[in-house]
Amino acid sequence: MISLGLPWALLLLPAPLLVWWLVPPRREQVPAVRFPFFRQVVGTAGAEPGPGAVVLSRSRLQMLASILVWALIVLALARPERVGAPVEITRAARDVVLAIDISGSMDTRDFRDETGAPQQRLAAVRDVVRTFVEGREGDRMALIVFGSKAYVQAPLTEDLDTILDLLDRTAVGMAGPHTALGDAIGLAIRTFETSDIDQRLLILLSDGSDTSSRMSPVNAAEIAKSKGVTISTIAVGDPNASGEDRVDLATLKDIAARTGGGAYVASDEAGLAEVYDQIDALTPREGETISYRPRQSLAYLPLLAAALIGTAVVALLHFGTLRRRAAA
Repeated sequence: MISLGLPWALLLLPAPLLVWWLVPPRREQVPAVRFPFFRQVVGTAGAEPGPGAVVLSRSRLQMLASILVWALIVLALARPERVGAPVEITRAARDVVLAIDISGSMDTRDFRDETGAPQQRLAAVRDVVRTFVEGREGDRMALIVFGSKAYVQAPLTEDLDTILDLLDRTAVGMAGPHTALGDAIGLAIRTFETSDIDQRLLILLSDGSDTSSRMSPVNAAEIAKSKGVTISTIAVGDPNASGEDRVDLATLKDIAARTGGGAYVASDEAGLAEVYDQIDALTPREGETISYRPRQSLAYLPLLAAALIGTAVVALLHFGTLRRRAAA
């Protein structure tokens, strides 16, 4: 389909006619002898007018070419363009950051798979997170891993395959043996700073208590709340353990409550999968559809035609003048 980007430019079409009607011709006073009926007298006498006695006029070719060139220029100003079929793009309406604990305690084999066999905590988390991530196709996600320090494995991206690939390459202890909950939350807040989407969700999974953060988890949660970040926490450790291996349920619940998120506890792979199902139900994948029509400008076509017509008419007039001079 062809349309005009600036159709109001067509109002310029009658401009030359209005100028011809409304603007008086240029007048110049020069010494001259006024001689009425000049054309008739010269024609009757069979004489040829000399310099200074020529009455200029436009030929039909010149008038037609002028009209066509002006019309084509105005058409180019109206921005003709080819409009393509509608194209729809679905963009995520929520950004999600996964912050996963890979401290030394995540190597504990107290999770049970479907057959009842013991399984490493991190391996169980990978299996369940994979299903969760694959179900959120179209969302933007980021991956943070933390131990003694917190690191961004992948910034916010729609390439979920990369998220899963990086998670598969993650090993227990890569970020240190301790647990830095507050730093992980702070790093997630910085990751969200590149987002222009209002709905922001942080899923924080840990099996221990905060022992090495430079910022307390509660203070980090307050900052997250002020930035519009909702935090859902998942505890996968043993609340009855001692030392760093004891999961701090109270802190995780406090973090979630301060930001309006949910706090969950998972004791095995099935329970962890159920937790992610609950999070997915509470925060379903949302998206906003942007529709547009691709447009290709065609303004160069009338400009090219105007240039060709003008060049051709000038060439014809020039050759006609040369022919007349040669004949004389």
